[in-house]
Amino acid sequence: MIDKSVNIFVLNWNGEAIIIDCLRSLNKVTYVNTNIILVDNNSTDRSVELIKNEFPNIEIILVNKNLGYARGNNYGFKYTKHKSEYSIFINNDTVVSPDFIEPLINSLNDNFSIKQTAPKILYADAPNTFWFAGGYVNLLFGWIRHRGIRKIDNGQYDTTSIIDYATGCCFCMRTKDFELFNMFDESFHMYGEDVDLSLRIRKCGGIIKYIPQSIIWHKVSASMGGQFSIIKWKRKSFGKIRLIYNNLNLITLPFALILNFTMIILELPIFIFMNFKRKLK
Repeated sequence: MIDKSVNIFVLNWNGEAIIIDCLRSLNKVTYVNTNIILVDNNSTDRSVELIKNEFPNIEIILVNKNLGYARGNNYGFKYTKHKSEYSIFINNDTVVSPDFIEPLINSLNDNFSIKQTAPKILYADAPNTFWFAGGYVNLLFGWIRHRGIRKIDNGQYDTTSIIDYATGCCFCMRTKDFELFNMFDESFHMYGEDVDLSLRIRKCGGIIKYIPQSIIWHKVSASMGGQFSIIKWKRKSFGKIRLIYNNLNLITLPFALILNFTMIILELPIFIFMNFKRKLK
C-alpha cells in the first residue's frame, strides 16, 4: 500500500545558518510519500540561493514581505502546488530523526478524534534534554508551559498522552482538519498562534496527542538571538495577551489581563539578565 501523502511546510526567514541542516535531515526521512515545501518570508540573506543550489527539487514559495509565522504558513499552505492528505508544520531551526513522520501519521490513522499530533522535542545543543514533551495551558493565570522542559530524558515521558496544545515548532494534522479549523489565526504575528489553534480544536472536542516515538531536535529561537532575547519576550508577551483576549469570557478577562500584564513586566528583568549573560559567553 502506498503511503498517504504528507506535505512538510518549513517557514524560513534569513535562516542561512540553520536551514540547510533542517532540510538535509528532512531529505533523509523514511516516509516515502512526502513533499517538502519551503515558504520564504522575504529573506535578505543567501538562504534561498543555498536551498535552490542544494535542493533543486524542493518547492519554494516566495513571499514579498515577512508575513510572520501564522500568515506565512497559511500562505504556503494555500498556494502550494502539492495537495496532501496530511500536513506537517516544522521550524527551520530543527533537525529530525529519519522515522519521525510515521508515528505522527499512525496516531491520526488510529483515531479520527485525534486532530493534532506532536513529537518529542529535545534541545539540539543538549540532545538528551527535553524542550517539549507536551504542553499545559491555563490562560486565567497566563500559564503556558512545556512539560519536561530542561529535564534529562530518562524515559519518563515515553508514553503517548493527551496534551493541552501542540507547539508550532512541529506538529501534524490531517490537511482537511487544518482547513476545517480555519488554519492559523493571522491576528498573531509570532507566538500564541499554535496554542490558539489547539484551543480551538479542543473546544470542538478534538484530541491533541504527544507522540514520543517521533523525535526531533530544536535550536531554540535561533532566528531571534536565543531563548531569552528581548525580541522573543516582546513577541511572546503580545501573543499571550492576544490568546487571553481571544479565549476568555468577559467575566474572567479583566482579572486575567491585569495579572498577566504584571507577570510580563516582572519577566522583563529576567530576560535582560539572561540575554546579557549569554552575550558575555
